[in-house]
Amino acid sequence: MDVREICRHGVVVAYRAMVLSEAARLMRDRHVGSLVVVEDRDAGKWPVGMLTDRDITVSAVAAERDPRTMSVGDVMSADLVCVRDDDNVIDALALMRRRGVRRVPVVTRAGMLAGIVTLDDLLRGAVAQLDDLVAAISGELAAEAREGG
Repeated sequence: MDVREICRHGVVVAYRAMVLSEAARLMRDRHVGSLVVVEDRDAGKWPVGMLTDRDITVSAVAAERDPRTMSVGDVMSADLVCVRDDDNVIDALALMRRRGVRRVPVVTRAGMLAGIVTLDDLLRGAVAQLDDLVAAISGELAAEAREGG
């Protein structure tokens, strides 16, 4: 199963220049804990970073800085981990585990934003793949039993 089959295609995005308090309101209004930070180019959106609710809490609130005077670019994580839409679910899970992230942007082969996928989404996909494997094995065993083998 490819990541494109389970990722969410409606991605809530932000831009580096967006005021941090505006990004926080966007998270609240859209009920998300992160925003993919993008640049618009070549008729598409290209991910350049991630902004999480934790980034806002640690970099602005806990540091007693004014989120109305800070931009998304000031606090976003620029060390971006992405998976491709044609990556296998198991491979994407392994990458996220190695990098210690719970959600990643999904990109096309060219690098354009195609969706977002969470660890929970990937785990559900991996379980579905395992269920298919168990069903195939069970079907083979049942066929062998009917044939007397």
